[in-house]
Amino acid sequence: MTHQNYFVYILTNHDRHTVLYIGVTNDLDRRCNQHSLGHGSAFAKQYNAHKLIYFEAYPDPESAIAREKQLKRWSRSKKETLIARSNAQWRDLFAEMRAVAPAGGSQ
Repeated sequence: MTHQNYFVYILTNHDRHTVLYIGVTNDLDRRCNQHSLGHGSAFAKQYNAHKLIYFEAYPDPESAIAREKQLKRWSRSKKETLIARSNAQWRDLFAEMRAVAPAGGSQ
């Protein structure tokens, strides 16, 4: 049996960090690629939000969706505090993940 992860993630725009987009997916790499190509949500596309600044992994979709809903209800400052705990500089985590990806897609 394979283990499936589900991810709650937060994106922002590169230039001003004025937007926080929260989403959920079962394939973080694929979904970030979609966002970076402008094929993500209409909201993320409109505000050019494709910089991955935060994510959490969950073993099942119900937990991930519940967390996504919880985060969406939080204030901006509470979300910023959450992000700052693991990524104080708001580095692009997707760019970092791609930089360490194995060549050829296998190890």
